[in-house]
Amino acid sequence: MKGMNTPLLVPRASLQRLRTSVQLNAHLLALRSADLKSVRYASGKSIGDRRERDQPKKKKKARTVFKQYDLKNAEQFSLCDAMRYIQAFEVGRPPNSPKYDLAVRLRTIKNGPTVRNRLRLPHAVNTSLRICVICPPDSKHAEAAKKAGASLVGEETVFDAVKEGRIEFDRCICHQESAAKMNKAGLGKILGPRGLMPSAKFGTIVKDVGESVKGLVGGSEYRERNGVLRMAIGQLGFTPEEIQTNIKAFMSEVKKDIALLSDRINKEIHEVVLSSTNAPGFTLNGDFRSPDSPPTRDLSVP
Repeated sequence: MKGMNTPLLVPRASLQRLRTSVQLNAHLLALRSADLKSVRYASGKSIGDRRERDQPKKKKKARTVFKQYDLKNAEQFSLCDAMRYIQAFEVGRPPNSPKYDLAVRLRTIKNGPTVRNRLRLPHAVNTSLRICVICPPDSKHAEAAKKAGASLVGEETVFDAVKEGRIEFDRCICHQESAAKMNKAGLGKILGPRGLMPSAKFGTIVKDVGESVKGLVGGSEYRERNGVLRMAIGQLGFTPEEIQTNIKAFMSEVKKDIALLSDRINKEIHEVVLSSTNAPGFTLNGDFRSPDSPPTRDLSVP
């Protein structure tokens, strides 16, 4: 029983080793808690970086409208000034080769109804449009289509040419009487992806092919893509007055198209830009000419 009250004797060397071990563990614990982010791997990445990397990244919210730039500080030009600068980029080129192009940027949402239409400008832009008409070849409709300027007219001849890959036309319209034959021929697989398949929805299956061809000849189609409408508005040889008349006709038609969609979607005109085949775009301010503009007769390319 006396041995139970005898104090335990620990060798001095063992006690020193125990103290050293306790101090080392305390140091490692402090290093792990305080300097954890300073410990780096061979790649240079810290433990904190690895944890941030392993966290799921937050997805950016998808933009629902097209991005538009603030025009308050943007330089804007009158029509005559824009034409003067554009003609400087087109020096030495024939006046009937380059064309003035008008781009109308809209404030609108993505994935909504788009503007699409066809317009015959007061001063037609020669685009050498090739028109195909599907109708009975020996009918009065075929005769009217040829007289109006169609380059290819018929039924079976058109079907065979398309199936063989000879698509030598830029627009295609179909008479109502030939619509069933056209669908039976299975042209949709070939013409559909090219945007050439006649459809009642887009007004290319018609009753009067002669009038439709007349509307296409000298006319131009415009279609909204990524919130922008583009259209050839004139040739380089057009006078400022002719360009102004065409722009007014185009903008008036665009406003009507927007009004027709007002019950489904809100669209507003944000910017109107005039450019040409080889020149950059110039934002228009709505004025015909400025005090520094040259005389309009000097802007008429001979």
